[in-house]
Amino acid sequence: MTLTDTHAHLDFYTDDRDEVLRRAYAAGVHAILAIGIGEGPATMHQALEIATATSGPGLPAIFASAGIHPQEAASATPEALEKLAGLAAQERCIAVGEIGLDYYHFENPDISTQKQAFIAQMKLAAGLGKPIVIHCRTSELATPQAKEKFGAADAWEDLLALIAEHWTPTRLPGIMHCFSGSVEQAERSLAANFYLSFAGNLTYPKSQVIRDAAVLAPSHRILVETDAPFLAPIPLRGQRNEPAMMTHTAVALAELRGISTEELAALTTANFKNLFPSAR
Repeated sequence: MTLTDTHAHLDFYTDDRDEVLRRAYAAGVHAILAIGIGEGPATMHQALEIATATSGPGLPAIFASAGIHPQEAASATPEALEKLAGLAAQERCIAVGEIGLDYYHFENPDISTQKQAFIAQMKLAAGLGKPIVIHCRTSELATPQAKEKFGAADAWEDLLALIAEHWTPTRLPGIMHCFSGSVEQAERSLAANFYLSFAGNLTYPKSQVIRDAAVLAPSHRILVETDAPFLAPIPLRGQRNEPAMMTHTAVALAELRGISTEELAALTTANFKNLFPSAR
């Protein structure tokens, strides 16, 4: 069984990254997309550095993305976007992201600032012909302060509207990372040429809506990820997540779809390679 983790923050592992990667390979995770957002634009190059420097027996193949997370949208200055363009142009950097909208935290930039950063990065990715990795988090479950700040605005509605205007016309694909939306939002994402990537929260008791979307999604548009070091799947919830733990999510997704874990692994790995031909 060979799995591909389509979303992991490998730069968060500073003390034991080599051990984490060896455990991943031993568990069957033979490729990882390292997400290059860092702690903001100043460190978004770290994932690409890891991808470039990592090779050898017993280690997964590492690819990278680069992007400015919506929480850091106020930092999407011309200089930061120029740096992003340089990173995204590199062969080992196969995607721009994670980018999008986040109305969950009170501290996040205002809606206008987030939208501007998102649009700028979609245009940058389109110019390079590279897919985008989407982050979308609504304020539905946010604190009262965040709800007051963002009001009735819906991150999913705003996101899909911006995608329809600025991304869909390019006919380029993308990934809805850690898909946590409804069946309707899944259908609209699929229609916009996105793959749905499922993380450890698929296994949580209150995540039936995510499981419904996971059953709906066509076989050629599903991916699996960890979002490590976050969202460890059951039975490991609460622990620091890492790519090796993705096997639990893969088992759960396979069971939902009525196929073997081996079939699920082969399917999602093939989907990743179809989405990113340069990662073959």
